[in-house]
Amino acid sequence: MAQKIDWAKYVAQAETKLSDVSLSKKPPAEPEEDVPEDVNAAEASLLTKIIRKGLVESKTDIEIQRKDPKSPLFSVKSFDALNLKPNLLKGVYDMGFNSPSKIQEAALPALLADPPQNLIAQAQSGTGKTAAFVLAMLSRVDPNQHYPQVVCLSPTYELAVQTGEVAAHMSKYYPEIELIFAVRGEELVRGTVLTQHIIIGTPGKVLDWALKFKALDIKKIKVFVLDEADVMISQQGHQDQCIRIHKQLNHSSCQMMFFSATYTQEVIDFAEHIVSNPIIIRLKREEESLDNIDQYYVRCDTPEAKYNALTNIYGTIGIGQAIIFCHTRKTASWLAAKMSQDKHAVAVLHGELTVEQRISVLDRFREAKEKVLITTNVLSRGIDVEQVTIVVNFDLPVFNGEADCETYLHRIGRTGRFGKKGLAINLIDSENSMRILKDIEEHFGKKIRFLNAEDCEEIEKIGQ
Repeated sequence: MAQKIDWAKYVAQAETKLSDVSLSKKPPAEPEEDVPEDVNAAEASLLTKIIRKGLVESKTDIEIQRKDPKSPLFSVKSFDALNLKPNLLKGVYDMGFNSPSKIQEAALPALLADPPQNLIAQAQSGTGKTAAFVLAMLSRVDPNQHYPQVVCLSPTYELAVQTGEVAAHMSKYYPEIELIFAVRGEELVRGTVLTQHIIIGTPGKVLDWALKFKALDIKKIKVFVLDEADVMISQQGHQDQCIRIHKQLNHSSCQMMFFSATYTQEVIDFAEHIVSNPIIIRLKREEESLDNIDQYYVRCDTPEAKYNALTNIYGTIGIGQAIIFCHTRKTASWLAAKMSQDKHAVAVLHGELTVEQRISVLDRFREAKEKVLITTNVLSRGIDVEQVTIVVNFDLPVFNGEADCETYLHRIGRTGRFGKKGLAINLIDSENSMRILKDIEEHFGKKIRFLNAEDCEEIEKIGQ
């Protein structure tokens, strides 16, 4: 069992130091080709936002908790019911939002209530959470007061720009509201006093502007937003910087909003420690989504046998689109080359590609220009392509030699999305792999059935 963290002690320690992470530094070197790739959650979130074409309808129920029983707890079915300023409402409709999404229905009444309510919210990627907190940010601004009133923090330059684009579009009929980006490349002359109402940026840059340049008075901030809060809280440098900014806020008058697609219990514990009396909106446990996914395993002796099993399955089942997960980029590249040689239209995605290259690969896959995407753990979380009907674990996910059940859940969760049926197939090439599979089966309490990859009739049945 993980050791319980004393958040009060941790925060006190973190407040005394400032992380010296430079946003202009190059990212860490990519791992060697035979080393498993870790997931960069901030990049995954960016890719998700970019490849999304409109909102998706979430089929997952949400749970709402109140620390203060007097907090408002109701939902709305139309934006008109929120009593928004007319120019903001016009901007919302101009963006194509006809009615609130599930997260917007639950979150917006609380975010727009008087007195302001603090919120910790979880929602699936693509369900409108960015629009929800941006609308709340814009609604709280008094355009007649020319100083920063809102700070919105994102973990990367690209995510901050994405949020800023939403804010600019939503406020297009409300030009009195001004915003500024506090990101790399944006520099202030010493002595500058900011007059913009909203600052959207990364923690290090905002901290510099506030404490080093004294360009804004954090005590006057009315709304403090953490976007991708799980990334902000889990990454040491960002966490230290966010704590220092949070320490300077006037907690009695500043509304705090934490939004993310995922939350671990550790992150929730931390968020609840620094956010007083929050309303908490969470998705019901994702394990429930396994009910939509039929899971199988195939016994294979060698990589070649795994490849033969894979092509038998691929050639027999009427597949919409498939994602194949490999443990390393070396295996992913080998498999992609082999399938391409056999005239299969495949794409490969791993951490060696730039963000721009990954976007291009994902766009082509989403448009079904390639039906098979071969990848590593870099794509296991957060990326949803609705047409994916099958996930294959060419290699099972492991961490320190043991079953990585969380990664397994995220991998096979790329299928069976939005209430649809999905199929997951695991290729087992050793007794150790079989042990890991049994541990995964026991962890989730879901039967993973044997599949004979040589039996075409059996394969046809599972694809029906």
